[in-house]
Amino acid sequence: MPNAFTSRRVPGSRRSGVGLSMDQRGMRNRWGLIFMISLLVLVVGKLAVLQGVDGAAYANAAEQDRLRTYPIAALRGAVLDRDGNPLAYTVDAFRVVADPQVVRDPERTALALTTLLDVPVPELTERLSKDSRYVVLATQVSPETTDAIDALELPGILFEDDPVRLYPAGAVGGQVVGFVGREGEGLAGIERTFEEELAGRPGQRRVEVGSGGHPIPSGIDESTPATDGDSVTLTLDQDLQYVTEQRLGQACADGATTQASAVVLDVRTGQVVAMGSCPGYDPGKYSTTDPDLLGNPLVSDVFEPGSVMKAVTLSAALEEGVAEPDDVLTVDGHIRAGDRVVTDAHDHEPIDWTVTGILAKSSNVGTIMLAREVGDEKLERYLRAFGVGETTGIELPGESAGILQDSEDWSGIRAANVAIGQGVSVTTLQMAAIYQAIANDGVRIPPRIVESVTGPDGRVTETPAPEATRVISEATAHEMAYMLEAVVGPGGTAPLGQIEGFRVAGKTGTAQRANPECNCYAGGGYVTTFVGFAPADDPQYVVAVDLERPSSSAEGGQVAAPVFADILRYALTADGVVPSGTARPDFVLTGTP
Repeated sequence: MPNAFTSRRVPGSRRSGVGLSMDQRGMRNRWGLIFMISLLVLVVGKLAVLQGVDGAAYANAAEQDRLRTYPIAALRGAVLDRDGNPLAYTVDAFRVVADPQVVRDPERTALALTTLLDVPVPELTERLSKDSRYVVLATQVSPETTDAIDALELPGILFEDDPVRLYPAGAVGGQVVGFVGREGEGLAGIERTFEEELAGRPGQRRVEVGSGGHPIPSGIDESTPATDGDSVTLTLDQDLQYVTEQRLGQACADGATTQASAVVLDVRTGQVVAMGSCPGYDPGKYSTTDPDLLGNPLVSDVFEPGSVMKAVTLSAALEEGVAEPDDVLTVDGHIRAGDRVVTDAHDHEPIDWTVTGILAKSSNVGTIMLAREVGDEKLERYLRAFGVGETTGIELPGESAGILQDSEDWSGIRAANVAIGQGVSVTTLQMAAIYQAIANDGVRIPPRIVESVTGPDGRVTETPAPEATRVISEATAHEMAYMLEAVVGPGGTAPLGQIEGFRVAGKTGTAQRANPECNCYAGGGYVTTFVGFAPADDPQYVVAVDLERPSSSAEGGQVAAPVFADILRYALTADGVVPSGTARPDFVLTGTP
């Protein structure tokens, strides 16, 4: 009898779900093999493409990712005085920058740099933690400091050229030299006019860096050198410039003078030997200076010159043959001009003055009488020939042409005013240029202030001499020098303009100053001037001085002439000019017509 636990097999039955048939198992293996082979082919093919076809491109991309390009700053050229003394020059310095993505520990890096850069740790830490690839940590850092930083080998800390512009003379010549902005470009004065020459051309350095941002010793390091800027030599004499500015500063300290300006010209060349005003500014401190002072009023500011312009009117009268120095005119104390009456400084009974006396006494009425003999059209022609109403062309920015209306538009009062220096405006430089022409035997040479430009290779390019123009004859120029010498002589309006040992020729001026508050003359005070040259018998230097005095009625012979004399005295003695060898003439100021 069969055991109850013995299984029984039913004939014809099969084990359902126990396994696959041999055919099915083979099919699956074949598809798996095909997949694996395909994947292997794909991987091998991709590797082949990467290494064989795109390998160079990827290697180049990796290399480019490690390359950094840094600008190499050109060393800006120097500005020098006529003797080679530096008024502006540049020294090497660096900008310390960081790549925060490379900096490993911002706080520790900040601690290492705080003393060297003089920047607080919290501030440095904040910058070093920025989500940026470039931050500036400090500017214009000395090479000694960057060498010390470099020795620390701090990851992500780099240096860029950031030169420093220095002005060793401070405010001396500052208005002429000008200054450069934070980005190194010239913004005023010679720095601006000669920006292209002074700036040079920057270069660049391409260098391969490692993970810390430092150059790889054996990596790529290619440089295109910078071309340093040219140096510009001025015609200024630094010592005379200093004396001029010091004397102007004294004038501004008198409590009544708000602005004082002076320019010194070499008579024979027209070159500017000194040019300054008070208040001035130090180019190295321009960012903290009142913006209204960051200019050069000697070329940009215009004023009505007053009686110093009578030299042009009388030059025209002599040149046109309507008068001679010893001719006598009966001059009233007043004269009608259109619907107005013009008087001398003080109204007076008729006086018989010589033409020399009219100039020496600065008679408005006598000058207007002579101007009418010349005629408006011819007087305008002489004024323009002397340079009134046009720029001089000096190598400084912002030069004004002044104001001179066409004579055909002159009214009766305007014609009278122009003859005596009102109703016409000039710069201090233009005023000096008028007297340069008289002192130079009647030949006008437009003033210039740049002597030469020297390239980084040492090649010197002299500044071309401006075209000279004869304005009046030599005979007329000598007669004018004679008459102008009478102004500082006995009976003239400016005995304080005399210089011991030298014969001096010059002219005072006192003109109403326009009041900017009302756009009128009322309450504007006066501009007092003195312009002249010495030695009168062999002129070497011209000095023009003007003082803006809103609250004073003092005349030019009282306040401007002493400033003129002090500046001219130094110019003559410092240059070794021999004192005049002849005595001053005895001038005839009055006579019988």
